[in-house]
Amino acid sequence: MRTIARSCLVAFLIGGLMNTPLLAANEKPLGMVIQADEAQLGSARATVGATVYPGDSIATSVGGTMRLKVGSGQLYLLSSSAATLAENTSAFHAVINHGTVGFSSSVAEPFELETPLGVVRPSAGPAYGQVTLTGPREMIVSAYRGDLIVDNNGELHTIPEGKSFRVTADLDPSEPPNAAAAQGPYGTGVKPAVNPHFILKLTAVAVLAVGTYFLYRELSESPSKP
Repeated sequence: MRTIARSCLVAFLIGGLMNTPLLAANEKPLGMVIQADEAQLGSARATVGATVYPGDSIATSVGGTMRLKVGSGQLYLLSSSAATLAENTSAFHAVINHGTVGFSSSVAEPFELETPLGVVRPSAGPAYGQVTLTGPREMIVSAYRGDLIVDNNGELHTIPEGKSFRVTADLDPSEPPNAAAAQGPYGTGVKPAVNPHFILKLTAVAVLAVGTYFLYRELSESPSKP
C-alpha cells in the first residue's frame, strides 16, 4: 500500500509540473518593458524585457521613468507616477493612480487611461497624449497628436490636438456628498476611478512646452528601439 501511495504522489506531482506552463500560457501578456529607470513592476524592480500582464501595477520613484511597448503603441510613466494595467477586450486600458502617464497609439490598438474624472482616449486615428493628476478632482490633459476625448460616464469633452486643458470637477448638487461611485466594466480587481456624478469643467492652460516634441519624437519611433 505504501508503494502504491508513493507512486500516486509522484504521478500527481509530475502532472502538476506539466500543467503549470499550460496555465501560464493561458494568461495573455499585454506587452513588455522597454525602458526602466528607478521603476517598479509589482513589488520587484522593473527591468528591460520584462513581460507585463493584466492586473500588474507599475510605478516610478522620484526622478524615474518607465516605458512599455504594447502592440504597436507605447505607454510611459514620468517621475513619481503609478498606474495599474487592466483587462479590456476593446482597448489597452490603464488606471492612473497618481502622477503623469502618457501614451502613443495606432488606429488598430486604441488606448484608454482611466482617471478619477473620466476615461481619456483618442478621438479617432493615431494619437499621442498625456495625463497628469494634480489633485483628487483635478488633472491636466495634453493632446500632442490627434484629438483626445475625456469621457465621464457619457459626458464627453474634446481636447484638441496641440492643446492642454485643466480638467476640474464639481459634485452634482443633486447628489449627496457621500454618494458611492458606480462599479465600472473592467473585471480585473481594480476599482473603477470614475465617479458619474462629477460635472467637469475644462480650462485651457499654457501652450505645450517645446521639450515635449522630443518625447513625442522618441515615442513615434519604432517601439523596438530601446
